Amino acid sequence: MKSQKQPRWGIAHIYSSYNNTIITITDITGTETIARTSGGQMVKSDRMEASPTAAMAAAKKAAEIAMEAGINAIHVKIRAPGGHNGPNSPGPGAQASVRSLSRSGLRIGIIEDVTAIPHDSCRKKGGRRGRRV
Repeated sequence: MKSQKQPRWGIAHIYSSYNNTIITITDITGTETIARTSGGQMVKSDRMEASPTAAMAAAKKAAEIAMEAGINAIHVKIRAPGGHNGPNSPGPGAQASVRSLSRSGLRIGIIEDVTAIPHDSCRKKGGRRGRRV
C-alpha cells in the first residue's frame, strides 16, 4: 500500500517572524533552491503577511513546486528571528505551514528548530534603565 517506492528528500526552511513567513525548499544538501514562497506573496495587506492563512497558502504553493521537481519527502527546519535582538519564538505561521506541507502529500521526516541563539552578544537597545513605557 505504498504510494511512492523511494522517498526523494528535500529540506523545507521555514523562517517565521511576526511580520512574515518565508518558506524555501532546497535539495538535501541545502545548496540548490527548488521552491521559494512567502506569506507576502499570498495576501494584499501588510498586516496579513504573518497570518497562518497566508503561511498555509505559501506552503501549499511551495509543496506543489517541489513535487513537480520530484521531491516527495522533506525535513523541516523552523527558524525564528532570534539572534541579537529578535524574539526566539517563531511566529504564528510556522505551525500552520508545517501542517499544510504534510497535508499536501509530502512526507515529513525531522522537524528541527534552527533559531540563532547568541552565546553572549552585543548590548541590547534600551539603555541602562530599559525601555520606559
